[in-house]
Amino acid sequence: MRQLMIKIVVALSYFSMGLLTAGCESGDALDRIKAEGELVIVTRNSPTTYYEDKNSPTGFEYALAKRLADELEVELVMKPEFSLGAIFRKLRRNEVDLAAAGLTLTGKRAEKYPHSQPYYALTPQVVYVAGTFRPRKLADLAGMSIAVLAGSSHADTLRNLQQTEQDQLQWRELEEADSMELLALVASKEVDLAIIDSNEFKVQQGLYPRLRVAFELGTEQHLAWFFPPDGNNKRLIQTIDTVFANLEKTGEMERLQELHFGHAAGVSRMGSHTFSRNVSRKLPKYRDLIQQVAQEYQLDWELLAAIAYQESHWNPQATSPTGVRGMMMLTLPTARELGVENRLDATQSLRGGARYLKNIKRRLPNDIAEPDLTWMGLAAYNIGMGHLEDARVITERHGGDPHLWADIMKYLPLLQKKKYYESVRHGFARGTEPVTYVQNIRHYYSVLQWEDISQNKPRPPVNTADLVPNTLRKGKFSAL
Repeated sequence: MRQLMIKIVVALSYFSMGLLTAGCESGDALDRIKAEGELVIVTRNSPTTYYEDKNSPTGFEYALAKRLADELEVELVMKPEFSLGAIFRKLRRNEVDLAAAGLTLTGKRAEKYPHSQPYYALTPQVVYVAGTFRPRKLADLAGMSIAVLAGSSHADTLRNLQQTEQDQLQWRELEEADSMELLALVASKEVDLAIIDSNEFKVQQGLYPRLRVAFELGTEQHLAWFFPPDGNNKRLIQTIDTVFANLEKTGEMERLQELHFGHAAGVSRMGSHTFSRNVSRKLPKYRDLIQQVAQEYQLDWELLAAIAYQESHWNPQATSPTGVRGMMMLTLPTARELGVENRLDATQSLRGGARYLKNIKRRLPNDIAEPDLTWMGLAAYNIGMGHLEDARVITERHGGDPHLWADIMKYLPLLQKKKYYESVRHGFARGTEPVTYVQNIRHYYSVLQWEDISQNKPRPPVNTADLVPNTLRKGKFSAL
């Protein structure tokens, strides 16, 4: 009898454990995440989503994910995948809590996967090499070789066009979920065209300055986060939608978009092409020196290189009509103040410029956080500390945040208008110039950073079927 009772107790224990396990598996996703103290997100490795720089993870999707994790008071775990198919497989297998990977909200995806409210608008763009045939409409795509990412909404679009009106379309689907690979194929003329989202092309065009937009393919689309189809995600999605709404309301969403995408605006195609040429021709001669000086002053070498390029195009003998000279284009009074005896000596000039920037940043209010502190320091480097402070005053008067470069850059140009410069201490200034100056440096800095990161990032497993004509795939990569 006693043995029978023991067996019953053991059986009940196993039964209770089974119920508990089942409850955890099918329970509310938000409660589980908080209980486990961990938010697990699958993403893509790209400049617009998530990547590791020298100091920490970064990227637009990472920034949004980090804000969600902080809101939930849990640790954030980002799991990059190499293909769109792998991202959605992780969702189907309930291996992650959600996918935040720059994914377009399409009808087919919405049918299969729960999703958040859209948080970013973009347009698909057809990209080609300048100087080659430029298609201007759908009919022009017939007979041209096109590359898209496998499993993407762009592949869906081409399939629909092929079935309905453009049966002559031919394209290749690249397994890697990396738009840089698409751009590289076009730049090397292995394919005629690629289809890429506007935000990704804007950020990466600096690496491929000969590429241009032929035309926009279709209408505006939106990005969203996706969730496991079999999970209890209702409260988690509601929480995320609330986080997104608050970011929009406070202006933080716009600031994040400017931080990650805004630096690419305003740099001309010719300017990008010249920069790219100088990166290969001039920079190697000075790279070691720039890295050495940057290390001495605890700066990112890519930032110091970007400043030196904006100042002189890496020409240590540069001289302007106003008398500024050298790699960092120092004025004579500034050089004397910094102890620079020969402005045309590249080492002295770089050290002087680096020291000057560090001194400016130390004089700025200590409650300005990075990277805004650096951007404002660069603006002061260009226009002077007094005019920057005037711009901060005008920004605050208009309801902006004087601690944020995204707000300051909106109001700096007002220093050119009498109505505004008469009301501040240091008067008139050419306020558009420091905005252009800083934004150019941010662009060059970003290109140098991503070029360095892309050369060292992990590569996906080799797959000989990575590039296979769509006609041989027999529907293998239908959209998810």
